[in-house]
Amino acid sequence: MEYLYAPWRSDYVTSKKIEGCVFCHISQSPSLDEEHFVLYRDEVCFMVMNKYPYNPGHFMIIPHLHTDALENLNEDIWLQMSKLAQKSVKMMKEGFGARGVNIGMNLGSSAGAGIAEHIHLHVVPRWERDTNFITTIGETRVYSTEFLRIYKKIKELLPKYLY
Repeated sequence: MEYLYAPWRSDYVTSKKIEGCVFCHISQSPSLDEEHFVLYRDEVCFMVMNKYPYNPGHFMIIPHLHTDALENLNEDIWLQMSKLAQKSVKMMKEGFGARGVNIGMNLGSSAGAGIAEHIHLHVVPRWERDTNFITTIGETRVYSTEFLRIYKKIKELLPKYLY
């Protein structure tokens, strides 16, 4: 029998569950930014690492406003999210060494949203051959580096690219 060692997943199983919307909790708790792996925040939105990422460096841009409807989002909020996404793509390519970047939103649970009640924009850095047979055949993802190291690296890059 083969075993995959993924110690970070134990947090998912054993961590205290947040009541209500997890994104609203993070939005309203700036004193816990390090604990929640918040990369950036302003008056409109915030950026937070995805604790269970598709790839190293995967983070999300999230409005403070709680809504599940992009079509009803205030234009100024959407423009700020888009501006941060554009700067983040440049940061991922130039500063983080990504060869490409996926950005996107899953709007609604039927579209694949894990947290459907609060819209969020995914930013996922990509590299040539960053998936392999284990992803395709074993339906398993291999995370090739330590999460906290990636968080610190991206946080170091932010002042150069976002401000």
